[in-house]
Amino acid sequence: MIVVVGIGAGGWDEIPVRHQQLIRESAVLLGGKRHLDLVPDVPGQRREPWPSPLREGLPALLDGIGDAVALASGDPLVSGIGTTLIDLLGAANVRIEPAVSSVALARARMGWAAETCVVVSLVGREVSLIARELAPGRRILALSSDGSTPASIANLLVGAGFGASTMTVLGELGAETESARTATASAWDAESPRLNIVAIECVGAPLLGWAAGLPDDAFENDGQLTKRDLRASALARLTPTAGAHLWDVGAGAGSVGIEWMRAHPSCTTTAVEASPERAARIARNATRLGVPGLAVVQGRAPDALRDLPEPDAIFIGGGATRPGVLDTCLAALRLGGRLVVHGVTLETEQLLAAAYQQHGGELTRISVETSAPIGTFTGWVPARAVTQWSFVVPTDSANG
Repeated sequence: MIVVVGIGAGGWDEIPVRHQQLIRESAVLLGGKRHLDLVPDVPGQRREPWPSPLREGLPALLDGIGDAVALASGDPLVSGIGTTLIDLLGAANVRIEPAVSSVALARARMGWAAETCVVVSLVGREVSLIARELAPGRRILALSSDGSTPASIANLLVGAGFGASTMTVLGELGAETESARTATASAWDAESPRLNIVAIECVGAPLLGWAAGLPDDAFENDGQLTKRDLRASALARLTPTAGAHLWDVGAGAGSVGIEWMRAHPSCTTTAVEASPERAARIARNATRLGVPGLAVVQGRAPDALRDLPEPDAIFIGGGATRPGVLDTCLAALRLGGRLVVHGVTLETEQLLAAAYQQHGGELTRISVETSAPIGTFTGWVPARAVTQWSFVVPTDSANG
């Protein structure tokens, strides 16, 4: 059993007596150097600092240790070591003894109720995650990686047209050295403590929502883009849900996979794209639109689909007629998995008609027309019609 004890910025003297006793009586004490240095010496106690890189080195460190106490900051389950240990060992083998979290302290200092703000962890992650949350009046608590994070956030806000947003950098929360500095993002020029949380009160024009169907010009593209109305139709059938993973096959500009991830912070995507230029473009689009965690695999399906994380849904925007692509995608889906395929050629249409005859689902032909000038008048300009096949793997084995 690993007992993870949270320590506030106040250090040893503010740790509850019960937790101090746990620490003193443990034969093995784990933690970062800063936390280990806070604890008085205990004769005969084995002390082990966290390895670097952490997740890769933890199994070797924990092998054969047995019972131990691990030290963490505040609440170990707020972007902390507690989450990592539970992932590796299972909840039954890890007990959490939290202190007041830095998030709770930040909300208290700002006077923000929990339901009025969102927490975004930037610990070891890209600052561009903030972009998904930007909206007028939005309150964001950003957990910083280090003292350089506030300046990076300020630059992002200015670049997104939110330079008038108020930033309050709360440093060393709970310690005697606690500090707070407030300025607009556009005026931010201060150094920040290494341990800090940034409270952001967003001021700016409305940007992009989370509903499917962002404007086409939101994506850098070379014309290989699932257009807005078709994208909204596909995503409605792919049905993004919390924690679900999407394969975006023949991803083009990555628009479907990006919007899948914008639907919920826990949604993930693997985009598969043969062109190196387009693969690089997908990564740029994902970062700019606030989902930098989108994984891009440069390669051609079906070979590039090997060893990918198991999908909950698959979108095939291009290459469906390539031998093995459709069969590989169908075989990869678990019960309840969703598949949407788009085609604009007669060959793809024939393939999808045959798939519909064999498996069922929904076969739709979508035509979109937009208005455009015709001389001094206005008329309709049709886009190329798209055949869409959508299919859900039956959850009742008797039906499948």
